[in-house]
Amino acid sequence: MKGSRTMAISDEHLETIDKYYLFSNLLDSNGIVDEMILEKLQLNVRALLERTGGEAELVNLAKDVVFHENMKALALHQLILLYLDWQKDKIAANVPTE
Repeated sequence: MKGSRTMAISDEHLETIDKYYLFSNLLDSNGIVDEMILEKLQLNVRALLERTGGEAELVNLAKDVVFHENMKALALHQLILLYLDWQKDKIAANVPTE
């Protein structure tokens, strides 16, 4: 497809997002993901990198996802949806079946 943009998101990336609560309080009450929300995430990740001394998992997330050249507001919206699905699957896997 011409003009399509992709990024590879791994479980490790999603686990890092979860570990550092990167999506917690990220969105405003309107729930719209725009470039300002992306900038807020990038600033939060920069601050975490400085505070943690550049932990490898956080550096990988920053390089591979947050500061990726294809990361735009739409991509962040898709990443949030992927993260929510991943969380649901993770919770479902931990629920014992009867």
